[in-house]
Amino acid sequence: MLHHIMLHLARSKPFPEGSVRHGYVITAPLDAQGYLDKEEWADKRAYCRVRRFWADEGERQGVLVHRPGGAGGATWMIDYNQGRLGDEEAGYHLHQHRFAEGEYVTIEDDDGKPYTFQVISVTRAEPAGAEGRR
Repeated sequence: MLHHIMLHLARSKPFPEGSVRHGYVITAPLDAQGYLDKEEWADKRAYCRVRRFWADEGERQGVLVHRPGGAGGATWMIDYNQGRLGDEEAGYHLHQHRFAEGEYVTIEDDDGKPYTFQVISVTRAEPAGAEGRR
């Protein structure tokens, strides 16, 4: 089932209190335990969108993609321009992280710099009963 996942930048040296002005809203399929669901992603990839907000830089719109290679045999990435290589942001072991309020995930920016984010909210993106319709 698709969910909206809100991430805010977690506490770090440059942001001792974290930051609500830096983060992501990800629409992605999660299984019953809160892990990314690769099989459902394959069926609903057109709906797996990402909005990145980064203080004064403005928003970036992208898609959630699953690519072969990387740790565990595959990598979840955010792709901002599918026609151009090099603008992707990779998630760090996202296949192993549970997306639940209070949990933490790491995403590397397009320069490879890792940032840790806290999961602020996870809400259903589909009405009840819609999971059987594809």
